[in-house]
Amino acid sequence: MSFDRILIVEDEIELAELVRDYLEKEGFEVIHAKDGEEGLQQFQDADPSLVILDLMLPKMDGMELCRRMRSKAMLPIIMMTAKGSDTDKIVGLGIGADDYITKPFSPSELVARVKAHLRRYRYYSEPSKEQQSLTFGDLVIDPDEYKVTLRGQVVELSAREFKLLYVLASHRSQVFTKDQLFDKVWGYDHLGDFNTLTVYIRKIREKIEPDPSLPKYIKTVWGVGYKFEGE
Repeated sequence: MSFDRILIVEDEIELAELVRDYLEKEGFEVIHAKDGEEGLQQFQDADPSLVILDLMLPKMDGMELCRRMRSKAMLPIIMMTAKGSDTDKIVGLGIGADDYITKPFSPSELVARVKAHLRRYRYYSEPSKEQQSLTFGDLVIDPDEYKVTLRGQVVELSAREFKLLYVLASHRSQVFTKDQLFDKVWGYDHLGDFNTLTVYIRKIREKIEPDPSLPKYIKTVWGVGYKFEGE
């Protein structure tokens, strides 16, 4: 039985109720907001463990709401939308969403993603003894504070970006296939797509690499996946 509180921000009432039913059957507490402004208020008042957020919302769109939520808290955010273009996906992930699901979708799949995100979030939010702070020259990755600094300046990463970076950096020089990274970071097999992983790698490189086009830390192993290099 879960005691996590899930916030759904969705103006399609029937869809929101369907998702609510599936989540409540799994023991989640569910709060529903019908527009962006109400979603922001519920986010501030209810302190949810995870947010399921529609892209197209009245009063405040999902992109803006995601930005505001991400600026205030580090928690998993899953965006859902009827749009399926790569551009929408890239923008959504780029502003801090951790996952992206396109309508129509299976409610069971969404529940699986919710569980996977919460499981991974707890793992990184409550570091074990094996999760030590990692230092590579001017780059410091601290799982205790869920924080990355570069030359003393805090690097703003989403929860998913941090998890992906930490998995790679904590296994320096080990090559991970894309399947392995999905399993370790997303927590499910093939529910995402490899374009999503490519977007995350690119965003991390833009934030930590001196020259993202010639990465120093996150190396591409062509035909296989990625590895982290650092002294």
